[in-house]
Amino acid sequence: MKLKILLVFMLLGSMASAQFVTNSKRVADVYYQNKEYYAAAEYYKKSLLISPDSAGFVVPYGFETKIKQESPKKDDYEYGVYRLAESLRQYKNFKDAERWYSIAIGFDNPRYNLANFWYGVCLRANQNYDEAIVAFKTFQQKNKGNDEYLERAKRELASCQFALYEVSHPRLYAVNRVQNNLNEGGSNYAPVWRGNTFIFTSSRPIGSEGKSVVLTDDKSNTRVTRKQSPYVNAIYEVSGSPLEDKIRVTQLPAAIKGKELAAAAFLPNGKTMYLTIWTAKDTRKIYQRSRNSSGNEDWSAPVELGGNVNISGFNAMQPFVSGNGKYLIFSSDRPGGFGKYDLWYCAIRSDGSLGQAVNMGNVVNTAGDEEAPYYNVKTKKLLFSSNGKIGLGGFDFYESEGDFDSWSEPRNLGFPFNSSKDDLYFTPVDAEDVEGYISSDRSSLCCLEIFHLKREFLNIRGRILDCHNGKPLENAIVSISDSLQEYKFTTGPDGKYNFKLNTNRQLKITAEKEKYLTKKLSYSYDQLAQKDTLFTEDICLDPIDLPIVLKDVLYEFDKAELTEDSKLKMEYVYNVMIDNPTIEIELGAHTDSKGTVEYNLDLSNRRAQSCVDFLISRGIPASRMTSKGYGMSMPIAPNKLPNGKDNPEGRALNRRTEFKVMKK
Repeated sequence: MKLKILLVFMLLGSMASAQFVTNSKRVADVYYQNKEYYAAAEYYKKSLLISPDSAGFVVPYGFETKIKQESPKKDDYEYGVYRLAESLRQYKNFKDAERWYSIAIGFDNPRYNLANFWYGVCLRANQNYDEAIVAFKTFQQKNKGNDEYLERAKRELASCQFALYEVSHPRLYAVNRVQNNLNEGGSNYAPVWRGNTFIFTSSRPIGSEGKSVVLTDDKSNTRVTRKQSPYVNAIYEVSGSPLEDKIRVTQLPAAIKGKELAAAAFLPNGKTMYLTIWTAKDTRKIYQRSRNSSGNEDWSAPVELGGNVNISGFNAMQPFVSGNGKYLIFSSDRPGGFGKYDLWYCAIRSDGSLGQAVNMGNVVNTAGDEEAPYYNVKTKKLLFSSNGKIGLGGFDFYESEGDFDSWSEPRNLGFPFNSSKDDLYFTPVDAEDVEGYISSDRSSLCCLEIFHLKREFLNIRGRILDCHNGKPLENAIVSISDSLQEYKFTTGPDGKYNFKLNTNRQLKITAEKEKYLTKKLSYSYDQLAQKDTLFTEDICLDPIDLPIVLKDVLYEFDKAELTEDSKLKMEYVYNVMIDNPTIEIELGAHTDSKGTVEYNLDLSNRRAQSCVDFLISRGIPASRMTSKGYGMSMPIAPNKLPNGKDNPEGRALNRRTEFKVMKK
């Protein structure tokens, strides 16, 4: 805290001189043009007279006012503030970028019109969803038309609303950052689990020979010389579980001088590796390396794949090989796609050669980027990351079911599988994808890290019974569905059903059996959350050929109108009509023997019609119902005892309302 206060005073003091460091601005521009955003941010700080090493700095009080009113070089200051915000965002320091965009949104110069958009992006990345919604709406109000950013603003607004719901309704996943030295220095991503070996990509420092690199600015011819970065992407492995407290990380295979390596994929035999290789100035391409059959652990020199994968001037990256060795899937911005980076696949022939690349189609691919594919041959589910769909922000994981000929509409895997930042690269530990690892920068200021992920489950079980006799029903079909998927179970002689679900969304249970009325039960998210990981629900079904007595459907004395309490009881019939949309029913009313035959017949007719009228008021078509009064003609219990005395219990049973199915 003391350090922050000291920094603020130093910043205010230096600003009072109203001096702009022009050379720092030029150096910053060179770094920015060469996409060296961290270095660019440091020099833009310096150009604004902010200490270049002030990590987590605070915007000085009154800074915006000084820019507008006191600075003789307002344009330079606005340029520096906006470029600082841009640089911070580009290297994923959304926290600090948000603060500087909050100043830039007040600039009148049209060159900074995107400030509100990027301010919204930073707010969303920092999980300030309500404020992000305001920023995106402000951007829409100030910028009319149909350009790319207005379309993106619409998607961002929908994503913020989606994220607000998801964060307040977490799905059944446990996601935890790997705490040992796996996430050491730089980015750590693209995990691959093979047998007893964990393979991943890391840009951890590997040492520097002190070689200098010259960067230039095409506009001003400014040149900057810097030392070569020791942070180089390479492939590493860990033997055994990467969750152990102490692990040994080794490089695999040896580094290639001047090249960066990432995202390894392997044929099932383990003797062929595909990987992405690039240099700072070149496009990314996919290469192949091999090991000989003698078991020698040395890998051959990388061989660039042919034109069916790599096209000159375009990127191909992030290879994935399906578990059966039949398909190579990759991400590329090659021509013929639907957006920026699309997912493509090649058939892998029996001799190891590759067929022509095929785009995975516009159900999977969007106008944005689709990356980091994973396909489970057993479940036929494709898992990939996209920033072109509604999600929580950045790259989100989506799941689609298919067989390379067609794909289902991808579904977002929600929170906490996804976060407000970038989430990419899934690798499983088991065949059912219950447990695995992902990469995410959700906990980092700048870089991807590796997280352990495990699906949790909700166990739903119970019995299907006959409502009439309470006996278990065999061969009843029980279905459980949410908005995206459905599971079915057929009961045995014990009538029991059992589901293990990785969802806690709104669920609907449907129980049905031939010659019985179908019954449906619905559960909200809050109800399921209260059930913890297990709940039991016994469901009874009514035989379709027996009249069903409606208990406690009562009327005022000597009247036909339903009481308010009885209207609630009639909801049962309403639900039956909704759950069984093809049936037609008769609603019948009965009386005891008190009164004349004519009087009781008229009263029962009016009471039966009251039930029909109530259901009509709830939206059930009149054509599906008839009413009939039976008066005292069909008693189900004696109105009098054998000795001729009054039988109140019997008369109470006879004063009943019931319904029966007339047509299925």
